[in-house]
Amino acid sequence: MSRKRVLSGMRPTGPLHLGHLHGVLQNWLDLQEKFDCFYFVADWHALTTEYENPRRIPSFTRELLLEWLSAGLDPERSVIFVQSAIKEHAELYLLFGMIVPVSWLERNPTYKDMLQNLQSKDLSTYGFLGYPVLQAADILIYKAQKVPVGVDQLPHLELTREIARRFNYLYGREVFPLPEPLLSREAAKVPGIDGRKMSKSYGNAIFLNDSPEEVRRKILAMVTDTQRPRKSDPGDPENRCVAFQLIRLYTPEERLREIVEDCRAARLGCRDCKAELAERVVRSLEPLWERRAELEKQQDLLEEIVSRGNRRAREIAAVTLEEVKETLWGERYF
Repeated sequence: MSRKRVLSGMRPTGPLHLGHLHGVLQNWLDLQEKFDCFYFVADWHALTTEYENPRRIPSFTRELLLEWLSAGLDPERSVIFVQSAIKEHAELYLLFGMIVPVSWLERNPTYKDMLQNLQSKDLSTYGFLGYPVLQAADILIYKAQKVPVGVDQLPHLELTREIARRFNYLYGREVFPLPEPLLSREAAKVPGIDGRKMSKSYGNAIFLNDSPEEVRRKILAMVTDTQRPRKSDPGDPENRCVAFQLIRLYTPEERLREIVEDCRAARLGCRDCKAELAERVVRSLEPLWERRAELEKQQDLLEEIVSRGNRRAREIAAVTLEEVKETLWGERYF
């Protein structure tokens, strides 16, 4: 391969928001310029927490694909596919499951955290405990050399590396490379309209599929500086304004300096500042909305993009799985 291979995926659990755009998608767009990128909709992974509502997953999958393409993922430069269309993921997952000690899974920090934080869901399932094994299969079936992760996801990738090491050691053949973390650039912090991290589960998100009117309404409702009840009160945007991180993301540096000075001098009110921000966010999303509108008119094109991506992914996955089987059995086995 002339370029190193990168793999990443996203679970289809609902619409994407500005946090996803700045925290994940922008990074993916940058990576497709330099790497051989594989991006997949992790619909089997969605079942680990959404197994009681599986019929929502197909529509969420289509929504996710539309949003990826609208944001600028290029099917000519990246392989875009759906996990469940590539059955080799499941077969490698099963084979890895035979060699992975249960203790490796039980010590997974995310497993413990989600059990504690998602007590409204029954996560005492085999699928939830074993999802890191499926994650390892997702990565290793393509022999990905790089996986974009945040610092908090490093333990997940280390488990994948351990599974690759164990397989290679047990069967005396270096089938799998040890994927390396590609630490994402520090994601821009995108606050929700209530000041907490933007999240679907918090109900504080500005979604990529919101209408211009909805975007404006949400931004005008954002919390700003709670210690500045009147426009005539001096503000402190860099230290007290909840909306300032979003303002910083969407405002040119020169104008940003003016906003800070005018807020501190009580010349600029919070509502006027948020109205300006709302217009900047709407303008930045207009190209995405336009591309989405065109894609929605071309259902055949969307299906062709996914079909082509599925075919390419399956070609590579099938070769890897055949190598795995020959390594296990010592010969072609049926």
